[in-house]
Amino acid sequence: MLGTGGVALSAIFQGAALATGALAVVQPLFVMQLPFVLVLASIVFGRPSPRAGWVPVGSIGGGLGLALFAAAPTGGTPGIPAARWTAVLTCCLLAVVVLCSVAVRLTDGAARAACMGLAAAVSYSLTAALTKSSTAALGRRDTGAFFTAWQTYAFPAPGVCALFLPENAMQPGPLAASQPALSLGDTPVSLALGVTLYGERLRGGWWLTLQVFGLALVAYGVARLSPRHLVLAGT
Repeated sequence: MLGTGGVALSAIFQGAALATGALAVVQPLFVMQLPFVLVLASIVFGRPSPRAGWVPVGSIGGGLGLALFAAAPTGGTPGIPAARWTAVLTCCLLAVVVLCSVAVRLTDGAARAACMGLAAAVSYSLTAALTKSSTAALGRRDTGAFFTAWQTYAFPAPGVCALFLPENAMQPGPLAASQPALSLGDTPVSLALGVTLYGERLRGGWWLTLQVFGLALVAYGVARLSPRHLVLAGT
């Protein structure tokens, strides 16, 4: 019940952040859950994290900061044409269906967990995109627009999938397979939705090199940290 309460609280904070911030800024920050999990797991299980565990933590934090600094997302508009919403919803739902269909046919537990984790990441990103559109009205203190927006009643559906799929991702394979797919998949999908759906702009040119390098540091940290968290959680 405490875990469910934590999920509800995180949804409230996420909605508040999306109401005023860019999707390309808010969603990538969710990758920081892994370092927090490591710290909490070490406290709960009474096993202090070894010094080597702080290297990937620093890699995640430093890489994320570098990537966001280099990208510097700006712009964005809440006025999105219906045709664009239709295209985005179709692509995201197809991606989730394909990934889940592939996952149930795989016999390898790690591969199945990774596919389920990617499907959950797409669901998280789509939920955030819908939430941003509906909470933007509350940010403008327009309660009526919030309750009349179709996105307000649409985001619970992918939100339920975003809660259901991670559980299924953790059952067939190790956390080291599902968690990186979930954590890393959310960032690029959210960046893509921010740019294509809301018209958010990222810096180009040589800044792309720093963005890629920062994301590579994040990927390295997540890949190194997930097995370590698995060891902590299993003791």
